[in-house]
Amino acid sequence: MSARAFITDVAGTVLSDRERAFFRESEPWGLILFKRNINTPEQVRRLTDSFRDAVGRADAPVLVDQEGGRVQRLGPPHWPSYPAGADYGRLYDRDPQAGLAAARLGARLIATDLAAVGIDMDCWPLADVPVAGADAVIGGRAFGTEPDKVAALAGAVAEGLREGGVLPVVKHIPGHGRAMADSHHELPAVSADRASLEGTDFRAFQLLADLPLAMTAHVVFTAIDPVTPATTSVTMVREVIRGLIGFDGMLMTDDISMQALTGDMRARSRASLAAGCDVVLHCNGRFDEQCAVAEVVPALEGAAARRAAAALAWHKRGPEIDVAEAHRRFATMMAPVRSDEAVRS
Repeated sequence: MSARAFITDVAGTVLSDRERAFFRESEPWGLILFKRNINTPEQVRRLTDSFRDAVGRADAPVLVDQEGGRVQRLGPPHWPSYPAGADYGRLYDRDPQAGLAAARLGARLIATDLAAVGIDMDCWPLADVPVAGADAVIGGRAFGTEPDKVAALAGAVAEGLREGGVLPVVKHIPGHGRAMADSHHELPAVSADRASLEGTDFRAFQLLADLPLAMTAHVVFTAIDPVTPATTSVTMVREVIRGLIGFDGMLMTDDISMQALTGDMRARSRASLAAGCDVVLHCNGRFDEQCAVAEVVPALEGAAARRAAAALAWHKRGPEIDVAEAHRRFATMMAPVRSDEAVRS
């Protein structure tokens, strides 16, 4: 079955007749879920099955942002709460091997939760490297402030997800950590010189360039392209993301309905694809905007189709685990961080 170069969302916890017909006719490559789509495990499984039935592709990806901490779409009472990225970073500072092992196991457990309900891609790990004074949109979601440490923990997360049958989507390439504004609400402009960017922000992603999927940053890097955010910048995608960083995986936009971008959804979609993104991501649940995106995106073909196929082939599920025992082991691993938090409070 064919697919077209966009990922879309749904309004509620079940597909409406209108949404089902839209998916059948427009053939989106994938679906992304949010808290508004999540109720019980049984309901989520029905929703993911319904989407795949509507598009007629059993391998149609279903994505979610499940990082832990404050970005966790599936949560109590049906799913556990997981630590934020900074918690793994603090454990890594005490004992790097312990931090890496915990990040890998935490991701493995998240993957178990997701795979059970038909979600096979997690928009995680972050490889953003925050700096002092940056907007809190990244904040404690980041693993730390040193690119090598960030990349090591992100790599451990990616392997844990993969072992659980879920593909990682690293974000926000080539870096959102220096942004002094939240791209959900306005366009951030980073004025750091190129050498600084290459030594920190871009380096973290260079060390992860072999991962299968990445999500762009709606951020302007004035030293390279003084006007256009990375998502829609030919220079940033081709020279930095594909060139300097060396990422050859499937590249999806961050949500094009975010306020960092300008123009209507057709213009934003066209600009993202023209810049070199493979797939457009639209997330705000507005049906009219979904239709506008679908009107202008092409079939997924050529290099983009090759990268999509390679990403799906990256699946390599590990052996089954005793989930209850793994949760007990994970809690023990993270106990030093919780003890530190108790002392600070």
